[in-house]
Amino acid sequence: MAQAILVVGLGSGDADQLTLGVWRKLQQAGRRFVRTDKHPMMKLFAEQDWSYTSFDNIYEQADSFPDVYEAIVEELIGQALALGGEDGNIVYAVPGHPMVAERTVQLLRERCPQHGISLDIFGGESFLDQAFVRLGFDPIEGFQLLDAGGLNPAFLQPQLHTVIGQVYDQYTASEVKLTLMERYPDDFPVVVGHALGVANEEQISTVPLYELDRIDGYGNLSLIWIPRSDDASLRNRSFERLHEIVQILRSPEGCPWDREQTHQSIRKNFIEETYEALEALDNDDPEGMREEFGDVILQVMLHSQMEEELGSFTVYDVIESLNEKLLFRHPHVFGDVDAGDAKAALSSWERMKAEEKRRKGIDPQRQSVLDGIPPDLPALMKAYKLQKKASKVGFDWDHIDAVFAKVKEELAELREAASSGNPEEQAAELGDLLFAVINVSRFLDADPEEALARTNRKFLKRFAYIEEQLRISGKTFDQTDLTEMDAWWEEAKRFS
Repeated sequence: MAQAILVVGLGSGDADQLTLGVWRKLQQAGRRFVRTDKHPMMKLFAEQDWSYTSFDNIYEQADSFPDVYEAIVEELIGQALALGGEDGNIVYAVPGHPMVAERTVQLLRERCPQHGISLDIFGGESFLDQAFVRLGFDPIEGFQLLDAGGLNPAFLQPQLHTVIGQVYDQYTASEVKLTLMERYPDDFPVVVGHALGVANEEQISTVPLYELDRIDGYGNLSLIWIPRSDDASLRNRSFERLHEIVQILRSPEGCPWDREQTHQSIRKNFIEETYEALEALDNDDPEGMREEFGDVILQVMLHSQMEEELGSFTVYDVIESLNEKLLFRHPHVFGDVDAGDAKAALSSWERMKAEEKRRKGIDPQRQSVLDGIPPDLPALMKAYKLQKKASKVGFDWDHIDAVFAKVKEELAELREAASSGNPEEQAAELGDLLFAVINVSRFLDADPEEALARTNRKFLKRFAYIEEQLRISGKTFDQTDLTEMDAWWEEAKRFS
């Protein structure tokens, strides 16, 4: 007789829920093992005087649940091999249904074939059966079962009934609460069920989400149910809803203006929204950031939707490409490459970018060092990037003093051009001077775009002070002069 393990489900807790087939298997078993004897069904074992071995001692010795499950499976396989098919089959009894939230059974399914052990599984009523009955919802409406130990906000879908199992204690309930609060309001009603279907032990209570970890009774037979909801405020917190809204706007039944737009017609909007987002960043304005970041995302969604309508790609393809790029370019995070500081991380990023090009059939050695800079980038930013790329291959000044000398030289040439009366020459020399000044910014490790933006904000603030002083004095610009305005400017400098 070949080695064999029979796995049976003990149901959710009430003896009346035990199937006749499982009852017979337990009666006929040569050796009985139970994952835990902390289960109401163990009263039946005592009544029938059935001998068994519990694995509760492993829970006390192991450091984590995965270690517990590994140890249980190792012991069961060892027992089956040692038994050699004699004295009947080994029966392993687990709470509920063996194929619902039972990691040890999944491990047995993986390992038994490797050892030539036959594995048979006999179902029992799971805690879900009682959840459907006692909580009163039909899973056909949309349903998901999640593990409290691995709960992630990305898994949550408010339009589905959600049952969270393995809520063993208040600490786990607290972790579940914090995760749910990523998607649900703090006062959203949730249902806690203890020992569903077990006479004299069942407890069902509805509490606001923020109280989820403030109630007692959590244990092996506890679960949390979040009823499905079509509340718009919940749906609007999902990416899928945004995709749906943009699809509708571009559909024949949608907005006439949105339907008419093309990549080119709203190209400028992308630039404008990006600058408005930058303004919110510069102003350290969280509310503004929240709104403006959304406007930037909308531009991505609209352009992606246009391509989806053509069958080229969808926004999910965009996300996939981005995720794959981030994973590939961060081997020091998602791989086995070390990067102890930001400089090492950037170096790793550049190496992986070059590798990407090689995989696409692009030979980095045949490309210009200055390739890869967008042609429509603002001139100030473009000059900065050009200089940085040239610097990497040694085309650079040795010291900042040489850069200052270059600025002085270009300023002198601009002075000379200013008296020439030739606008084209003057513009060319001005450009040379600006390019040299940007070199200074690079040596100072100060981004020229950010530096100039800071100065612009400072100018706006000080000029606003001058305008305020004019209003206080009851004057207009026609009624003042540069001397007075300069005095106010100096006053404004003391406040900023």
